[in-house]
Amino acid sequence: MKLLFDHNLSYRLVPALASLYPGSVHVRDVGMTTTTDEEIWNLARQQGLAIVSKDTDFYHRSMLFGHPPKVVWIRLGNCTTAQVEALLRTRHADLLAFDQDAEASFLALA
Repeated sequence: MKLLFDHNLSYRLVPALASLYPGSVHVRDVGMTTTTDEEIWNLARQQGLAIVSKDTDFYHRSMLFGHPPKVVWIRLGNCTTAQVEALLRTRHADLLAFDQDAEASFLALA
């Protein structure tokens, strides 16, 4: 499963999680630090990436448009990058199952 990390998450997650989520990128890595949600959505759809974000914007977009792309909504509130990394590590099996579920559009993780 390849992830696209949104602005509100650290770019450091990409190398930290590379062994579990190879091919993942941060919006910064693809020159999208000042782009719109629609542009991020389109890139994720075209590249086969699941968007990972703490914002509700992509959650709402997934409710309106379905998938692709799939959306992983991090619901930890104010937290550290290490906490997000730990969450994505401990929920790896859930993320893989979500990726394989043809009907699922979003996954909320807390």
